[in-house]
Amino acid sequence: MKSGVQMFRSQLVALSTATLLLATSCGSDGAVQSEKDTSVDPSFDLLETSVEADGDHFVFRSQVVGTAGEQIPDPVGSLDQAPVWSYVWPTSLDSSSVGFESSQGILALAATAHPDFDDTPLYDENGDGDMANDGADWHAHWVVLTEDEACGGGLSVKGIPEDEQPTLPSTWPGLPIMIDSPDLIPTLGGNTIEIRVPQSEVGAPRSFSFDGVTSGLRVSTSPHDPLLCVEVVFDIASGDLSLPGSLDQ
Repeated sequence: MKSGVQMFRSQLVALSTATLLLATSCGSDGAVQSEKDTSVDPSFDLLETSVEADGDHFVFRSQVVGTAGEQIPDPVGSLDQAPVWSYVWPTSLDSSSVGFESSQGILALAATAHPDFDDTPLYDENGDGDMANDGADWHAHWVVLTEDEACGGGLSVKGIPEDEQPTLPSTWPGLPIMIDSPDLIPTLGGNTIEIRVPQSEVGAPRSFSFDGVTSGLRVSTSPHDPLLCVEVVFDIASGDLSLPGSLDQ
């Protein structure tokens, strides 16, 4: 039986066998570089994914063929089946780095947009005085991804059973999944999206590895389904989710 990560990789092959034939390399600065793929929407077609130290921050950055953040999903009018589009940086950081319990899964930083709901209740991203209408604006999360064969992409954001009370970050938005909604604002310009993360907020590690992914997720409110599934993979910077990117200070 395939693992969730294997399913995630297999779906990329199904979307475009040619994707895995494109050259992917790591630059001298630890960035992951990949070739243009005409089968992927240009705004999600990754060219370079990097993480670099800048003063007391880490800068997570992805560059795409088209305009980063130009596309957001069409709303469906409800939380159930709501689509979520994302730029994701899976990392080797332990889940405890941002306030979850240790060894929970793949800790990933994500920039997401989803017009059907708002999952950043502490912040008013668009500045209109309403804290609950910002889901369509690109915003940041930490998520813990775990293998899940119920999802098309083989991964879901790890759920929290009703009878469990795990350690969670102080900015956890109250959803029964391992997601954090910190006050981190993605910056978009041209073909680049980046998120600046204070090093102190992730324990100031000296080194870690990473990858880049663009993907579509979907919400299900059915008690029989994961709440938030990775439904479709648009692109993976490395081609195989091997986390070849490196940051070393």
